[in-house]
Amino acid sequence: MEKFADRLTRMSFSQTFVMSNRVREMKAAGHNVISLTLGEPDFDVPKDIKAAAFEAINQNFSHYSPVPGFLDLREAVCEKLQRDNHLTYLPTQICVSNGAKQAILNVLAALLNDGDEVILPAPYWVSYHEMVKMMGGKSVFIETSIDTDFKMTAAQLEAAITPRTKILLYSSPCNPSGSFYSYEELEKIADVVARYPQITIISDEIYEYINYDGKHTSIAEFPQVYEQTAVINGMSKAFAMTGWRIGYSACPTWLAKACEKIQGQMTSGANTVAQKASVKALKTDPATYKYMIERFKSRRDLVYGLMKEIPGFKVNYPEAAFYFFPDISYYLGKTLNGTLINDADDFAMFLLENAYVGSVGGVSFGSPNCIRFSYAASEQDLTEAMTRIKNCLQTIDVQ
Repeated sequence: MEKFADRLTRMSFSQTFVMSNRVREMKAAGHNVISLTLGEPDFDVPKDIKAAAFEAINQNFSHYSPVPGFLDLREAVCEKLQRDNHLTYLPTQICVSNGAKQAILNVLAALLNDGDEVILPAPYWVSYHEMVKMMGGKSVFIETSIDTDFKMTAAQLEAAITPRTKILLYSSPCNPSGSFYSYEELEKIADVVARYPQITIISDEIYEYINYDGKHTSIAEFPQVYEQTAVINGMSKAFAMTGWRIGYSACPTWLAKACEKIQGQMTSGANTVAQKASVKALKTDPATYKYMIERFKSRRDLVYGLMKEIPGFKVNYPEAAFYFFPDISYYLGKTLNGTLINDADDFAMFLLENAYVGSVGGVSFGSPNCIRFSYAASEQDLTEAMTRIKNCLQTIDVQ
C-alpha cells in the first residue's frame, strides 16, 4: 500500500534526468546516441584545485565543518563577491551548501508559507517550479518568447505581483535560454521590487562566468534591493566541479541565519575537502580558467551556424551559459513518421528515437514550444548531432 506524502504527488521527476536516463538505456541497448541533455561542463577540474583537495586530505580535513561552511571559504566568497560584483558581505551572511540547488531550497524553506506566490519568468530551470511546490508555494509564471530573447520586462513583473507574492526567482545567465539581463534591464526590475518590501529576490547566478558578450550584473548591486536579495552561486559550472557539490548563498543577515538553521537540521556542513578546494578556486584570478569559457564560446558559434540550417528551427544567439533553446513550434500538432507531436517533450523523444540525439523538451522549463540542447560536448559530437537532426527532419514524412 502506497503511503506517500502529498508533497511527493505534487512533484514531478526532473525531465533532464528522465531524458539522460533514457539515453543511458539506449546506449546500453547498443545505440550510438549523442547526449546533449545534461548541463555539465565536459572539462576536468583544474589541477590547482585538485591539488588543494589533496592537501586538505593530507591535513585531515575529514571532520564536520561549521554548518554554514569553513570561515576561510566564507571569507573567500566575500572576497569574490567584492572583486567581481562590487558587493559587500560579511562571512556571517554566507551559507555554504551542498550545491546551489540546496542554497535555493534553503531560502525557499525559510520564506514560504502555504499558498505564498513565487514569480517565475519562463523559461526557468526545471527544478524551480518543483521546489516551490515542495515548499507549499504557488508558482506564478511570466511568459516570454524567443522574440524577446526569453526575458521578462519590468512591466510584466509588476503586473504579476499580488498581495501573496513573496519571492521573485530567476537565473541570469539563464538555464535554459542562454540569455542574461543587462544592467539597464535589471535596474528597472530592481525599481519595481523595491516598491514591494515583502518580496525577496532569489538571483541564481551559477552561470556568471560563462558570459561571452557582456559584463555580468547581479541585481544585488542595486542598493534599493540589496536587503531584499539572496544571491546564489557555486562551483559547478565555471570550475567544472559538478560532482563536488559546493554552492553558496549571500543574503541579508536575518535570512542567512535562517538558512543556517534549516541546513543545520537537514544536512549540516558541506563536504570538507571540496570546501577547501573551493577556497583555492575562488581566490584565483578568474582569467586563469577562461580557457574553458573560450572553448564554450567556440562551440556556441559552431552550433549556431549548424542549427540555423535545421528545417523548422527558430534559433536565437545565446550570449551566455552553454545551451541553445530553439523554438520548434513548426512541428507542434503535426505527425512525424506516424508520431503525433503535441509538445516539445514529444519532439525531444522523437529526435532521440529517430536521430539518436538526446535533448530535453521545454515543457518542464515552462516553454512547451522549445527544446534545450547543451553544447557542453566535443565539437565532433556537436557537429555530428546537428547533422543527424538536420538529415532526420529533411527525410521524414511530415503531416
